[in-house]
This record gives sequence, C-alpha cells and structure tokens, in this order.
Amino acid sequence: MNLTFDKAMVSLAPFVASPPEVVRAMLELAQVSENDVVCDMGCGDGRILFMAISEFGVKKAIGYEIRRDLFNIVLDKVLSEDVSDRVIVYNRDCITADLSDVTVITLYLTTSGNDKLRPKFEREAKPGTRIVSHDFSITGWKAAKIERFGGHTIYLYIVPDAFQSRLYESEAKERRGTRSFWPFGRDW
Repeated sequence: MNLTFDKAMVSLAPFVASPPEVVRAMLELAQVSENDVVCDMGCGDGRILFMAISEFGVKKAIGYEIRRDLFNIVLDKVLSEDVSDRVIVYNRDCITADLSDVTVITLYLTTSGNDKLRPKFEREAKPGTRIVSHDFSITGWKAAKIERFGGHTIYLYIVPDAFQSRLYESEAKERRGTRSFWPFGRDW
C-alpha cells in the first residue's frame, strides 16, 4: 500500500473570535468599501467575511481556515445565506493564500503567526494593500495607524510603506559594513 500525504498544515493561532465591535473597528480603520476584496487569514467562524459584505458592501470576501470544523461552519453559512458569489472560503493553510486580487488583509493571529506571513505579504501583496491586525503587531513593520479601545489594539499597515523603511535600513547597514575605495583620488 502506497500512501501519500500533503505537507501538514500548521495553525498560526488558536481560534478566539474577535468581538463584533472590534471587527467593525478593523474594517473601518482599513477604510473598507465596495471596491475592496477582503481576505481574512484564519477566518474562524467567518464573522469578518460576513460583516465585510453586509455592512461594508465589499466586492468579495475570501477566507482561509485550517480547521475543518470552523471551515464547515462558514461554508454552511455561505450556502444558507446564498452569498457564494461574494464569499469564498478555503479549508487551507493561509500561507497558500492567493493575494493577487486582495486589497485588504485581516489578521487575528499571534505575533509569531504574523511574522511567518510577513515575507509572503512583502512579496505578494500589491502596493496600497491595507493589512489590519487585531492585538498583534508585525515585527519590524511600521504601522500607519494604531487604535486602542476596550483593551484591544488594532494595527493598520499599508503595503509597501509599512516595511519600506526596514528594507532601506537593512541596505544601509549592509553598506556601512563595506568600504569603497576610489583608485583615482578625490579630485573629480
């Protein structure tokens, strides 16, 4: 018997639902509108997806959920509310997410989970993409805005501004460690 297994999916955070007022604040901070495609990385019970389409009128909401039980909850709601033309949910690791049409990314992972996705965002998120994270920052990135209320913190990052200064700083450090020798003296 020959068995083949897919690479194991690894959870980037436990499921803890964001309260509705936090979800609304996240979407407001990202200035979500009918022109946006929202992607929730680890969508849990789908509350961000459904609020994005019902209250903010987004073009499309896409969710990635690794847990089969939570994926089934979202899928059942998509079918019962007849919104499969606007809400798409995948039972996949969010590291595989297709970000090509995405304009807003929502996160409620851990800082280490966010950091695992950081290289993907830097490579694949389009300029102008807004990334909004509940309670956990993205290490090394500069938030465009930070809002705090009721014990929660929401970070808003704009691609590539959030990490552009970090890239310049690392290039500058690299240059500082090297010497340039001009063989013709200083008379130019």
